[in-house]
Amino acid sequence: MVNSRPKRVKSLPRLASNAPFLRLMVDHLLCPDIGAIPRGFKRVWLRSVGYQFKPFLSGCQSLFPRTRLLHYNLHQGREYRRSGVTMQLTVGLAQLYPKIGDVAANLRAHLAQIEAAKAHGAQLLLFPELSLTGYNLQDLVYEVAMQPTADNPIFGQLLEASGDYAMDLMVGFVDTDRRARYFIAAAYLSQGKVLHVHHKVYLPTYTMFDEGRYFAWGDSVRAFETRFGRFGMLICEDFWHASPPYLLWVDQADVFLFHSASPGRGLDASDRLSSARWVQLVNQAYASLFTSYVLHCNRVGYEDGLNFWGGSTIVDPDGEIVCAAPMHEPALCIQTIDLNQIRRTRTRLPLLRDERTALMARELARIIRESPDRAFSGR
Repeated sequence: MVNSRPKRVKSLPRLASNAPFLRLMVDHLLCPDIGAIPRGFKRVWLRSVGYQFKPFLSGCQSLFPRTRLLHYNLHQGREYRRSGVTMQLTVGLAQLYPKIGDVAANLRAHLAQIEAAKAHGAQLLLFPELSLTGYNLQDLVYEVAMQPTADNPIFGQLLEASGDYAMDLMVGFVDTDRRARYFIAAAYLSQGKVLHVHHKVYLPTYTMFDEGRYFAWGDSVRAFETRFGRFGMLICEDFWHASPPYLLWVDQADVFLFHSASPGRGLDASDRLSSARWVQLVNQAYASLFTSYVLHCNRVGYEDGLNFWGGSTIVDPDGEIVCAAPMHEPALCIQTIDLNQIRRTRTRLPLLRDERTALMARELARIIRESPDRAFSGR
């Protein structure tokens, strides 16, 4: 009978070969979120010597409990797993057909989707842009605007649902402030609380779009903490520009939440919507370049001649589409993602580690200072 357990070694290899591994162990002691063990270490050495480090690691955990040091799992892989934090996340994309201006009906649709997603074990559910109001509102903007507080009858029910169902929600609505400005907004709800609100920072006002006529521009792009990790939200035209996703990335967002009310435009050689193909390519590019998950929820249906095509997707940090909703029809897309893949991809492709944020800041400041006409910095 063959013993599958690696043999113990009587002595450690010489210091020269040990030093990188010892240094890695110290790094994990001081910073347990550093990620996966690099592939460059010999598997045989790890399997044999790793067992000798288990008492050492257990002792360190006892002496320094606040470091949350994580043991190396020799049987299940080479990754450190953060104790007490979910690394598997079940996500839902609620590809809705909102009724324009009918907030009560749209709320009922949201609650029905939340209940259906809960039956599939969803922990996070995304809705499309302006999911509570419809898109082409025009003068209805002022009637459907609301503030995301527990006192609001619409958000009160959504906040209650996020707590009762233990499900985080991203919903779209029209926000307003005390000075009667109106914003296309996304709210992230978790356990009965509003964690973050994002105001759309790019308002398309060209061809079929007229957002700048009715809405104010948002003025911030920020990542935020959730119980699943650090996320960032963007709305439609925001991610048609490269700068907002980049800002979220350097602000430590590891999961990008995109939602949109994207109408179909143009046909390519294969009779596929050009806008749908473009959005898919952009989402895959962001996921690959920023080695992050991209979750995108788009709406479906018709409004005043606009056709919204759906096709919501989840893209992993390697740029692969792992979940895709159908085109042109309502759907609920459920997918479990492995947040550990972010670490695996960044270990293999350390683009974040090598990013020169200070260089970008200096050069942007120089461009604005020396050539303001080239910076297009009016807003």
